[in-house]
Amino acid sequence: MPALTPGKAAPDVSLPDMHGQHFSLRDALRHGPVVLAFFKVSCPVCQYTMPFVERLHRAHKGKSQVVAISQHPKKETQAFMREYGITMPVLLDDPERYPASNAYGLTNVPTIFLISSGGEIEISSVGWSKKDLEAINRHLSKAGALAAPAVFHRGEDVIDYKAG
Repeated sequence: MPALTPGKAAPDVSLPDMHGQHFSLRDALRHGPVVLAFFKVSCPVCQYTMPFVERLHRAHKGKSQVVAISQHPKKETQAFMREYGITMPVLLDDPERYPASNAYGLTNVPTIFLISSGGEIEISSVGWSKKDLEAINRHLSKAGALAAPAVFHRGEDVIDYKAG
């Protein structure tokens, strides 16, 4: 389990994105809830999870922000993004000090946090959890005042849970 659980205040994340631009969670929350999805490019569960997180990003683009945080250098992260079709914003946690990962108390990846516009963690999910991703989708839909879009396709074989 991550050290930060629902009900706790989310630490401000201030990291560069893949284009060298500065991202601040505090600034992003002014526009609504934010999903932070921490991952490692070498993690098989992350490789399974991140394309589904990308679907969340596409479904809620313009209403809520879904942001990934890589624990690898830029070059390796770019290759991962190409291979898995990731277009959402990706931030780079310093792979020597991991300031964002440590601030959130990560022990495993993937770890996904849904943070309310008030800065409180609403959902904290470690590993792959279909149920948690569905709950995040519902929360984002409610915040954006829209019907929950499908994150999983009819007939698609999606596992329920896999530890990170």
